[in-house]
Amino acid sequence: MTRTIAHRRTALRPSRILVAGATAALVLSGCANSGDSDDSSAGSASTGSGAAQQTVENTTASGEGCTLESYGMQKVDLKGAIVGFSQSEPDTAAFRAAETQSIKDEAAKVGVKQLLVTNANAQLTKQISDIQDMLNQGAQVLIVAPVNSDGLDPALAAAKAKGVPVLTIDRKVTNASCSDYLAFIGSDFEDQGKRAADAMNEATDGKANVAVLLGSSGNNVTDLRTSGFEDQVKAEYPDIKIVASQTGDFDRSKGQSVAEQLLQSNPEIDAIYAENDEMGLGAMQAVLSAGKQPGTDVKIVSIDGTRNAVQAIVDGQYNAVIESNPRFGPLAFSTLTDFMNGEAIPEDIIIADDEYTPENAESELANAF
Repeated sequence: MTRTIAHRRTALRPSRILVAGATAALVLSGCANSGDSDDSSAGSASTGSGAAQQTVENTTASGEGCTLESYGMQKVDLKGAIVGFSQSEPDTAAFRAAETQSIKDEAAKVGVKQLLVTNANAQLTKQISDIQDMLNQGAQVLIVAPVNSDGLDPALAAAKAKGVPVLTIDRKVTNASCSDYLAFIGSDFEDQGKRAADAMNEATDGKANVAVLLGSSGNNVTDLRTSGFEDQVKAEYPDIKIVASQTGDFDRSKGQSVAEQLLQSNPEIDAIYAENDEMGLGAMQAVLSAGKQPGTDVKIVSIDGTRNAVQAIVDGQYNAVIESNPRFGPLAFSTLTDFMNGEAIPEDIIIADDEYTPENAESELANAF
């Protein structure tokens, strides 16, 4: 039975996430790191300044969700276990760096025997190979940030054959939960798109010609952030026009080059919605290169919550950022602990994200990653 747990918040508070499927208050942490290969250590303490306790609320109904028995798995004591983490993209992106570091930090706190860390560098075939390699190294539990929503079948099948549970984070796969994988932890991406449209309306006084920088194809993040934005604009903001859309692959340099092309070919563009901060920061440079002022002549709204983007709001060169918190470590390991203790885990564990605006960006900068 599919069950989605979600909690929302209307006021921004210090980097907290309301979640379901866990039963204890945990500490969030995250900072940049450069690891993109196997790492036998559990990681060092994070120096990120966005750490704060997350509020946890367990609303999973009795008898619902995925259990050890229904998944066909054996209990593993995480303390002393070999855990594998498959990262999808290079840690040069702030989101991925914070995500990886958070997993490392929490693994150290839990006391896992060994944390194997791989990075697929945005290549699906490499991620499949990475996961299979970690299984061959004795991984007993896997945490996977998928490259794409489709295509991980061989890796998931290999994990299932070895009786290794797979917890997915950040991007949801199209496979069957509690059969091919345990559960998904991530944001409500469609809601993020809708909130980005609301923020664009605020920034533009409800009238704009918008260029959309799309994320990479083949994953639910791009699909839902796009549909959420487009649907909200269509339903609520008749004077906001989407005049161009093109993929920037969640990459800063590509986001900049695409934005430059769009600004040249569509001189009426006076607002840009970027589906992550990296592309938004690239777009900011593109606006400057065009001889215009980002944040004023061309409004910019994006999704993530990186320190550079939030600082740009403070500097007046950016207009809003919808948060997508990457610090999955505490929630991932608490979910796995609950699962190993026999609790039922919902298919979708949805985190509630905050928002950075000109009104709060300076005071909340420390919570960015």
